[in-house]
Amino acid sequence: MAKFVLAGKTDCPYYAKAELLADRLQNSLPNFRIHKMSILPDEWKDWLEETCTRNGWTHEESPLVWRELVHQGGKGVFLGGFGDFLEHCQKYYDVTSNMAEELMLSIAAENLVTKLELIEEEQHHASLIHPQHVWISSALNPTCNLLIPSLLSAEVLPQASTVSLHLLDVDGNEEELQSVKMETEDLALPLLHKVTIHTDLKDAFQDADIILLLDDGWSREEPSKDEEEPLNINAIADLYTQYGELIGAKAKAEVKVIVSSGSLVNLRCSFLLNACSTDKSRIVAMATQLENKARAAIANKLKVRTSEVTDVIVWGDVGESFDLDLQRAKVFNYDGPVKGPPFFFQPVLEIIYDNEWLETTFLDIVHSQQAAVVSKTCRGADMSTANGILTLLKAWNGASIPNQVYSVGVLCTGHYDLPGDVVLSVPVTFADGLWSAVPDVTVGDDLKQKLLLSASELRKKMSKQESPGGEETDRVSVEQKP
Repeated sequence: MAKFVLAGKTDCPYYAKAELLADRLQNSLPNFRIHKMSILPDEWKDWLEETCTRNGWTHEESPLVWRELVHQGGKGVFLGGFGDFLEHCQKYYDVTSNMAEELMLSIAAENLVTKLELIEEEQHHASLIHPQHVWISSALNPTCNLLIPSLLSAEVLPQASTVSLHLLDVDGNEEELQSVKMETEDLALPLLHKVTIHTDLKDAFQDADIILLLDDGWSREEPSKDEEEPLNINAIADLYTQYGELIGAKAKAEVKVIVSSGSLVNLRCSFLLNACSTDKSRIVAMATQLENKARAAIANKLKVRTSEVTDVIVWGDVGESFDLDLQRAKVFNYDGPVKGPPFFFQPVLEIIYDNEWLETTFLDIVHSQQAAVVSKTCRGADMSTANGILTLLKAWNGASIPNQVYSVGVLCTGHYDLPGDVVLSVPVTFADGLWSAVPDVTVGDDLKQKLLLSASELRKKMSKQESPGGEETDRVSVEQKP
């Protein structure tokens, strides 16, 4: 089979003449195929230069013709311009063209008008689509693969008609990102509009509606033991400060940002909020993963399902010094002396009388869960991280049970009489796309002192963000939205 590619300027009369000749041959010869590429006049020069450079050709005029080796593969075989194509057709097919110059010019002008109308029509159709832009950083993190199939659903994103998914990984391999993109497209998810990959930080978070920050492995180099913490904090400070500036400059005003749990999650979120001009209530740190570990430990103790334990509160610094609070915790379907319908619940503290278990064993179980997962799988708890993000996002988008309590890291300005300059995990409820502090929660003196101590430790860590050796770090220049 003979397959030719005919490319030319849309308003070129010789392209118009070659186009009609090629159509004539394709209609009369069963094994002749033509692929036409109409390039706008102001784009032609750059396109021609790029195409010739890529294939090692030399050509300067419109049109450009080459032959594709359909059955052999490999790059195309350069044929030449209009004269070369005309000569080839006459030699091999005994066909030529005697089109008058006036008709050539008329068809060329008509081609340009048609091309512009098609572009305008495509732009109009594109303007009718308003996808929700979802950005995921560190997209090569295994959590991302577990997250995507459930994320792009009406249950998690009920307000989205379509979703444009942006996969960002600044230090990532572009081929690996392309692989994630193809896998996502192969899922054929009804909400998915488009998948875009990004490796340049300056492109990040444009028009973002939702941002999921999975950057837990922020330091890829092994620091020395003596300098481990200062180096790590500098890496976090630089990355999350740039994230904050970019979110403030490029994301939508009503953006929802979730910093995933992991190493120093409260610290990461604090740096982000300090640098971001967006409404501070739009950015939260995830404590859901830790909350679910506590629910699982209680469920195992009471011999119920994990989903039947609710309203466990995580206070403080999720990644470091946290407190678990059961003052509002409930259990459903408990097999005890008092039973009721499915909606009947009992306070956990009225069922578990073993104070020693609550004060020691319970905390030890929760603390050891993460270490156990890492030691057995040699990686982080990716599945529980993905589930925690989905749970929090569903609640934020209005898919949660009314008045159900969640623990999230936020700036506590005006809430629980706690400092508002660093991120601490506190109990909240979600309604109408907003979170609010739970009003009837008791913060005792001992708990308050622990929270103030956690806040003080976070401030100390944030003060260590100066670059080691006084070296300046590369920063992305951020342009503000008009």
